[in-house]
Amino acid sequence: MNDEHRTVPLSISCLRSARAFAHVHPSGVVDDTHQGEDCSPAPDPVHRRGLKSLLAAYRARWPQESATVARFDAFVDSHLDCFCRSCRVGHITGSAWIVDEAGDRVLLAHHRKLGRWLQPGGHSDGDPDTLAVALREAHEESGLDVRALDDTIFDIDVHRVPARGDEPAHLHFDVRFLVQAEHDRFRVSEESNALAWVPAAKVGDLTDEESVLRMARKWLMRRGAAEE
Repeated sequence: MNDEHRTVPLSISCLRSARAFAHVHPSGVVDDTHQGEDCSPAPDPVHRRGLKSLLAAYRARWPQESATVARFDAFVDSHLDCFCRSCRVGHITGSAWIVDEAGDRVLLAHHRKLGRWLQPGGHSDGDPDTLAVALREAHEESGLDVRALDDTIFDIDVHRVPARGDEPAHLHFDVRFLVQAEHDRFRVSEESNALAWVPAAKVGDLTDEESVLRMARKWLMRRGAAEE
């Protein structure tokens, strides 16, 4: 991946409905508060190949997480609409582990619905480019200008989202990417109660969420290897 920012594509192989596209901002950032059930999955598995390739590479780097990769593979293989909220049992989501320019701190959001400190992220809403989803969500939820440090998967996690209103309990198959902010002046979106820059080594002071702690360990290990 080159040094230019990865941007959100406006032509998406897994087409969203015309109503969803009516809410694309001039900046090219999709307002997914107007999206949800209107998602038309592609009639063939081509749109899933990119994610499958990324997952295979992730399994090679993190063989101890092979069981989780196998869950992702089985889910993606068995659901054409895996990137859509219309897949009621669960769906692919994208999120961002955002580090500051120096790499010392990470940005966590206190999720308004879940009441927990988590990394920014959200629904794919039909977009099979999960890195683009992560970048879009990082910007929408923080207001930060961000760039992907690379185009490989940083972490994966499967977690249950409790029922809320008319939405039944379901699974999020979350794909996380490593993202760097170009400045530290965030804004809090309606998705969060608060945002905070947290020293990577002190993430455990704010949360006991294992998947968040795992990402902190991975980042610290990567930084340590780079400094050797």
